[in-house]
Amino acid sequence: MASAGSARGLGSRDVSDLPRDETWSDDERRAHQRARLDAMLREILRTNAFYRRKLGDAVSVDAWGALPFTTKTELSQDQAEHPPYGTALTYPLERYVRLHQTSGTTGMPLRILDTAESWRWWADLWVRVYRAAGVTASDRVYFAFSFGPFIGFWSAFAGAEALGALCISGGAQTSAERLAQIVATEATVLLCTPTYALRLAEVAREGGIDLSSSKLRVAIHAGEPGASIPATRERIESALGLLAYDHTGATEVGATGFSCEARDGVHLVESEFKVEILDASGLSHEEGEGELVLTNLGRWGSPVIRYRTGDRVKAVRGRCACGRTLVKLVGGIQGRVDDMVTVRGVNVFPSVLEGIVRRFTEVGEFRIELYRERGMDALRCAVEPTAAADTGLPARIAEAIHRDVGIRCVVTVAAPGTLPRFEAKAQRFVRVT
Repeated sequence: MASAGSARGLGSRDVSDLPRDETWSDDERRAHQRARLDAMLREILRTNAFYRRKLGDAVSVDAWGALPFTTKTELSQDQAEHPPYGTALTYPLERYVRLHQTSGTTGMPLRILDTAESWRWWADLWVRVYRAAGVTASDRVYFAFSFGPFIGFWSAFAGAEALGALCISGGAQTSAERLAQIVATEATVLLCTPTYALRLAEVAREGGIDLSSSKLRVAIHAGEPGASIPATRERIESALGLLAYDHTGATEVGATGFSCEARDGVHLVESEFKVEILDASGLSHEEGEGELVLTNLGRWGSPVIRYRTGDRVKAVRGRCACGRTLVKLVGGIQGRVDDMVTVRGVNVFPSVLEGIVRRFTEVGEFRIELYRERGMDALRCAVEPTAAADTGLPARIAEAIHRDVGIRCVVTVAAPGTLPRFEAKAQRFVRVT
């Protein structure tokens, strides 16, 4: 198996096997997006009541930069005022075949509908994710996912079917049952959150199961930044004996991106999404650091126009070592814009702290709390060590955080098995009063 670092030295490569729209020039990209946007606006402004009210009925692509942004708060308010699905629908309800909802981690869940056409669009996007990770029709894909109303890996399942791979559902099973099924079915690809991959590794160790000797060779992760955090990704790869890839997406927007073999960021699929980066002054750019703003180009039944995702990113353009010219989010998604905290004048994202804590292989699980002390924000971190941890572990972690970030963090030891475990999105960073 290739090591985590070996993929980075790719050098130049033949791009003839890549889709043409993943290697096009800036001019080709802009021309394609303009044509798709123009057609989409004409379609949705005829019948989509939400966007007719928001944009008027005479909007053109030429006025793109002046169009208002769309927020999740607006969509939630629209559904509250026009239950149960709101007015941001382009077609009669009879056209829609799928209903999913957001996870509700940042407010009331949104109900999002898809037509048969847009569900195929989701599946086609996931085919790109799989191909970038080297997954083919000969693979057996295991979905360690509950298959509840959250879209999660529902679309990934549809994409694997479209690819022709064997799909194995892990819904309504315990972690031990999932491990047994992974081994028994000789699954080669695992889909789950980064957190749950580490949980499976933990349960495997407790049960004497050596996952590194299983048939698993690839894992694709979503829901958290972990697979783009080198220390977390390397922990997963070491524990499971595979290569781990990142994926980005959102129920409101679509399956937006994937990590390539370079695995130093996430490419966004610009044939299907117009990408903007909103800086601190409120101006949008094609690259740079700021909030990710997306417009989906192929989901006309439930469109979002200039949607503020709330994700903090650093976007760069240019040809990647993999040969693609798609915009890349360096290091994946850094975190939610509103997750950034200021401690003693230092701005820090939870993903940065995770990257530090995960470097310590003695840490099995952790939890970071933001609290007030003498009128100022402060951090404390509880770590649940493995049996091999030494008594100096808390001091070493605290020193690493202070050295790398410039803030002091009180680190304590939690008893084995006392910190929460997560299957879906983890909530390791909490604010306490």
